[in-house]
Amino acid sequence: MSEQPKRGFATKEITRRQFLKISGKGLAGFALSSTMLSLQGTTQDEVDAGKVNTWAMPQGLLVVNTDKCVGCQRCEINCTLVNDGCVSSYISRVKVTRNLFSSRNGTGLYTEDKWLYYPDTCRQCAEPACANACPMKAIYADENGIKKVDQDKCVGCGMCTQACPWHMPTVNPVTHKSSKCIQCGACAAGCPSGALSIIPWDAVTAASQAV
Repeated sequence: MSEQPKRGFATKEITRRQFLKISGKGLAGFALSSTMLSLQGTTQDEVDAGKVNTWAMPQGLLVVNTDKCVGCQRCEINCTLVNDGCVSSYISRVKVTRNLFSSRNGTGLYTEDKWLYYPDTCRQCAEPACANACPMKAIYADENGIKKVDQDKCVGCGMCTQACPWHMPTVNPVTHKSSKCIQCGACAAGCPSGALSIIPWDAVTAASQAV
């Protein structure tokens, strides 16, 4: 049986809207240009192996390379320091610790003589199950389309957590308020291994036009 041909991607001028369509999903099955691979700091082999995910953010393209994640939890530390003024893996908007050693969501597995870690976060769904399930209508989309939790309306019922297929929203046990990723980029800013990086949109567009 012949292999399914890869679809060309990022081999011509692209828009943020195109990345939004696959935001939070892997790039496996797409053939990326050498310019785009270089910009992302990835290889086509890593893409084909399903190790590269992307999230479309207002400031740029967040690239997640699971092959580079060492499970240091620095992303969780930076996330909560910036957004909550404390250090807490539990309420972090980017999730790594919960997957370690548990194989939850298919990660944290020991294979090929190494542990596979994975920084995971909100997919910013077009039709967010979390928002639809919230009885207080506390989850809304801001001017950039980012789904956020209105802390004044949230009652900490946890319905958003239960409704999310990936259980991303987390109720803070101290404040009794839910929170989720607001795409601030603090996680990528402090990643020491390059597993998380943000590429500005003008650089993404320039790389596409260079093909």
